[in-house]
Amino acid sequence: MTEYKTIAKSSSQDRADLVAYWSIPLIDGIHVVEFEHGTTTGKRVLRLDGTEVLRKEWMFKLVGDIKFTIGKQEAKCELRVDPIPPFAFSYSLWVDGKPIDKFMEKQLDSIKSWSTVANGKRYAVVFEKHTLEIWVNGQTVDVERNFVEDGTEMNFQLANSNATLRSAPAPGPGHKEITYRLFVNGRLISDDINETQP
Repeated sequence: MTEYKTIAKSSSQDRADLVAYWSIPLIDGIHVVEFEHGTTTGKRVLRLDGTEVLRKEWMFKLVGDIKFTIGKQEAKCELRVDPIPPFAFSYSLWVDGKPIDKFMEKQLDSIKSWSTVANGKRYAVVFEKHTLEIWVNGQTVDVERNFVEDGTEMNFQLANSNATLRSAPAPGPGHKEITYRLFVNGRLISDDINETQP
C-alpha cells in the first residue's frame, strides 16, 4: 500500500493550503516536492526545491494527476490526487513508475551517500553503484580507478583535498555484499548523509 505523506503547513513558510511534502533522494542531491491544494477552489500549486513550477487557480476538477520531472537525471514524477469519501483527498507521489516508498528502497540499493566538510565547504558525495559514477554536489567528477589488495579504489579531488572511495567484499565467508568507504585526506567519512563532519 502506498504511504501518503501529508502535513497541514510547511515548517519553513506559512502556506495554509500546503497538503503534501516529500523529500526525494536522487544522485544529484535531495529534492523537495511541495503541493498546495485548495479543496474549495481547486487551486493547485506545485513547488520543486522551493521554486513554484505550477499554479492553477479555480479548477472545477478537484482530483487528478500532475506529471513532472525533477533533478538532473530528470526522474519522472506523478503526483496523484484521489478522493476519499465523503469529502477528503489523498495525495501520493510516484517516481519513475514506483510509489515513493518503493522508489526510495530502490535508491538505497543503488546509491551510497556521504556528507562531509573539506576546506570549510560542505560536500555531498554520491556513488552510483550501477554506473560506477561519483557525484559531488550534483556534478559528476573524474576519477582514477585502481585495483588494490582486496578490492578497488577510486581517487578524486574534493576541492583541494584528496578523496578515495574504497570498495571491497564484506568480511566473512560467503558474503556477496560489497562495502564502500569514503576517505578524505585519509580520514574515514561516515556514510550517514545527515551527519555533518567536523
